[in-house]
Amino acid sequence: MPLIFITGGVRSGKSHFAEQAAVTHFQTKFMHGQRLIYIASGVAMDREMEKRIGRHQADRQAQTVKWLTIEAPYEIADTLNNLIDGDVVLWDCVTTWLTNAFYEGFDTGTPCVAQPGCLEEKLRVVKRAVETLLEKRVTFFVVSNELFDEPPYTNEEVELYRQMLGKLHQWFVSIADEAYEINYGIVKKWK
Repeated sequence: MPLIFITGGVRSGKSHFAEQAAVTHFQTKFMHGQRLIYIASGVAMDREMEKRIGRHQADRQAQTVKWLTIEAPYEIADTLNNLIDGDVVLWDCVTTWLTNAFYEGFDTGTPCVAQPGCLEEKLRVVKRAVETLLEKRVTFFVVSNELFDEPPYTNEEVELYRQMLGKLHQWFVSIADEAYEINYGIVKKWK
């Protein structure tokens, strides 16, 4: 089934666009047993993130359809593997999940980014779960942030993050049926 990739700058309107597209798809393609699912990867680590999460929740609650929200800040592959035929799914967002993957294990002393092969394994598992999902009758909207207008960072960890995210974006677009970039509330369809 279709994968729709949506990217753009922070507060560009990408989440709103993705939510509206998912709702429209859900309402026009409704099948018995179909669920409208929001997979949230955000973790409220500070006041700003709490506000962003709250704003996204309020936006969904104000809509005329009912979303099933699944919190998946770390084990996104497990969540993807449990989706069923007919589901319309919005994952918001890849950048937040990748940040979580980088620093998972920090609280116990060794974040994933410091463990050889850890990030590569997480990406491999996620890609396999997405590929398996595409074999089901699930419509999958994927949201991510665009971080590539800046010159390379001197901080190796930040640059590694940006490089990994860029490769992940390229992979998503290569398998996507549609790809959009949103800036200043303006939608550009690339694929």
